Amino acid sequence: METSLYLPVKAFLETAGYSVKGEIGGCDLVGINGDDSPVVVVCELKLTFNLELILQAVDRASISDEVWIAAKVSAKGRGRESDKRYRDLCRRLGIGMLGISDRGDVSVIVASVTPMPRTNPKRRSRLVREHQKRRGDPVLGGSTRTPMMTAYRQQALGCAALLSAGPLRVRDVRAGVPDAGKILLSNVYGWFERLEKGVYGLTDAGREALIRWPQPLP
Repeated sequence: METSLYLPVKAFLETAGYSVKGEIGGCDLVGINGDDSPVVVVCELKLTFNLELILQAVDRASISDEVWIAAKVSAKGRGRESDKRYRDLCRRLGIGMLGISDRGDVSVIVASVTPMPRTNPKRRSRLVREHQKRRGDPVLGGSTRTPMMTAYRQQALGCAALLSAGPLRVRDVRAGVPDAGKILLSNVYGWFERLEKGVYGLTDAGREALIRWPQPLP
C-alpha cells in the first residue's frame, strides 16, 4: 500500500527541515518550512511510477512551491524510474522523483524545480491553514477508504471529550475548544444534542466516536 512509503518520505523531508503531515487537501503528503511565508512541498505516493502519478503532480503544482512524486524502485531495474523519457518529462515539468527501496531508503532520482507560477492561491492557503491547525500527524499519507482526521474532526472530538462527563454550556466547552460554538451548532457528525439554550450533551454517535478515536481532555 502507498502508506508504506509515507514514513520514509516523511523522514526524508523532515531531515531537510520540513514539518510533514499526511492527507491534507487531497495530497498524500504536505511539508511546510517556515511560518510567516511558508515554503510548501507536496509529494504524491504510488507503488510504481506511472502516468497517473505525474498527472497528480501537475495538479498539485498550482498549490505548492515544490512538487515530488515517490514510488518503490524496481528490484530488477525495469520500472519507469529507469526510463529516460519518464525522467526527462519530470524534469521538463519541474517534478521531483524520489525512489524508495525495499529497505525504506529514499534516493533522489530527479530534483524538483519550480518552472511554473502558482495559479491557485486560495487552494494553497487552505492547504497551509489545514496543515497548521491539525494537531500532530494523525493520518498516514496514501490512506484511502477511511475517514480523514482533519483539524475540524480533531476539534469536534475535543468537544465530545469534554461533554463525555455530562452536559455543558457552550462557554465551558469553548474554554477548551475555541471554535466550539460553531462546531456544536452545526453538528456535522451528529455527535451533539442541544438540551436547552446554550447547553449541549453527547449523543450515542458521539460516544462511539470517542471509542474509535480516544481523546485526552484539551
